[in-house]
Amino acid sequence: MDWLDRMNNAMEYVETNLSEEIDYEQAAKLACCSTYHFQRMFSFITSVPLAEYIRRRRLTLAAFELQNSGVKVIDIALKYGYESPEAFARAFKKMHGVAPMSVRDNGVALKAYPRLSFHISIRGDVEMNYRIEVNPAFEMFGVSTLINAVGENPFIEIPKFWENCISDGTVKRIRTAAGLEEHGQIHAVLYNHNGEHYSYMIGYFTPQSDLPHGFEKLHIPPQTYAIFSTGLNPAGQSNIHDLWRRIWGEWFPTCDFNFANGPEFEMTYDRGNGMYEMEVWIPVVKS
Repeated sequence: MDWLDRMNNAMEYVETNLSEEIDYEQAAKLACCSTYHFQRMFSFITSVPLAEYIRRRRLTLAAFELQNSGVKVIDIALKYGYESPEAFARAFKKMHGVAPMSVRDNGVALKAYPRLSFHISIRGDVEMNYRIEVNPAFEMFGVSTLINAVGENPFIEIPKFWENCISDGTVKRIRTAAGLEEHGQIHAVLYNHNGEHYSYMIGYFTPQSDLPHGFEKLHIPPQTYAIFSTGLNPAGQSNIHDLWRRIWGEWFPTCDFNFANGPEFEMTYDRGNGMYEMEVWIPVVKS
């Protein structure tokens, strides 16, 4: 219940300040977590980024006010944080499909996004396999790209990055540098999160020998990890995306650990007979 209370307190702050500047740090403080953790957990639980939820709620309230009062469009635009009536009109039409002044026409169709609140739901019919592990410092090497962390973008951009690295020979070069065989499994690191973007490296543990030119190195400090397994699956059927959603939407809200802002991992293992296992490593600290 404590988690529900904290999240609902954060949402009360957001709702109370829809006509003011919303301080994400303050919302996260009410939820008793970091700003990044709050935004990420909110997105995974609701399937909507926090910024998008706020935009939808502001435009919902703006439509109500325009429809039920004689207030000017420019005053509504300024009230809900738009710098000009034109910017407000573009956003309003994108969501509602009509211009702001049209809301007063008889029978006009509008969209309303209700206020969000968190409640208990019955889940847990599918187990989550995890362990807590303390690891010493180590180094990874590989190639990286910048990923848009908002909404579903990571689930589009990351597979595309893998496809490109396979097709241009980068994955083969990583395997060679790591001393792996032709089909040896390599891993991935997510790091440098800032809320909107993060770096994503495809690579492996740094070998003792000198690395060829063109690879980056990443030092990983000592850390405690919550490690989650997909279980055994045929190639290409790991369901890693659903595992990420369940970690943030089901495990974190009910566990005794907080996210520790550090590198996260997607580890891939060949278990033989055409079966593979993937693990997600999340840095954590005790609550």
